[in-house]
Amino acid sequence: MTDGVFGRHSGHEQVVYCHDEASGLKAIIGIYSTALGPALGGTRFYPYATEDAALDDVLALSKGMAYKNALAGLDLGGGKAVILGDPSTLKSEALLRAYGRFVESLGGRYITACDMGTYVHDMDIVARETRHVTGRSPEDGGAGDSSVLTAFGVYQGMRASAEQMWGTPELGGRRVGVAGVGKVGHLLVGHLVEAGAHVVVTDVAEQAVERTRAAYRGVEVVSDVDAMIGAELDVFAPCAMGGVLTDETVAALRAQIVCGAANNQLAHPGVDKLLNDRGILFAPDYLVNAGGVIQVDDERHGFDFARAQRKTAAIFDTTKAVYELAKADGVPPAAAADRLAERRMADVGRLRSILTV
Repeated sequence: MTDGVFGRHSGHEQVVYCHDEASGLKAIIGIYSTALGPALGGTRFYPYATEDAALDDVLALSKGMAYKNALAGLDLGGGKAVILGDPSTLKSEALLRAYGRFVESLGGRYITACDMGTYVHDMDIVARETRHVTGRSPEDGGAGDSSVLTAFGVYQGMRASAEQMWGTPELGGRRVGVAGVGKVGHLLVGHLVEAGAHVVVTDVAEQAVERTRAAYRGVEVVSDVDAMIGAELDVFAPCAMGGVLTDETVAALRAQIVCGAANNQLAHPGVDKLLNDRGILFAPDYLVNAGGVIQVDDERHGFDFARAQRKTAAIFDTTKAVYELAKADGVPPAAAADRLAERRMADVGRLRSILTV
């Protein structure tokens, strides 16, 4: 671990490197906090350019999960894992089971689930080696694909943002750009089309664009994210990789609201102020994309979709509460969301110091 990466991310409880030479597994598990409970967060399988890039990602994502779980009202801490490599060529039963053994070795401090590059059937394989896994298939006693409620939660956050900006949560007639139409983005497009929005999409994978266009023939397609950022939109919804909101993209952005599913959308902490100064309403990503973690947490208690969906619908009210606090404190919404999450981690996490027998 380099000093530079450590310098950008501090406060983590534990970072674990996992290596199984025979299967090709190289993974990193980051646990940011267990103040509220075991650290829950998905496993990302991605061909990082360097090990430092993978470490940088897992540290940022695990911290984001702690804040996400706290703000969602869950009794869970925050963690994340990354597996280094191309899942299309490296993923195997042996690798996933080796990874499951490493998760099990942490004794329940970390609970894993699906993320980019991993799917429900992968979690079924991981579950053969560890009890500490969620997001399994219904046939294996799980909740299934967590992207269903992730998309629903982002849609609720977008409705709350619309009410804050325009006085009504209705999205009919609004132009909404969805950048990334993979698992979550595709489902989000469905909610928006049903609501009567005019949807614009882009994705680096042509297959994903074609699948979305085939399902929703009225959608408009633009060439790339840069074209979408410069387009006339009411809402911009980043739903792929993080870091899309930079000094340059914020200066070029023409949308009035940013609300999407991607994690860590802000390239650096000062970007939220740039958005605020331009009058662009930013829905903190870890607030609105919490539907998936609500779903997989519910699996731990005997999954009930209707119950999990009700909890996810509350993202609408939590988003409004964040905007109200931001206005009252005179800070950007991202700072207000952080304050609410930190307050709950401190207030409720403190109770774990009270000995019970």
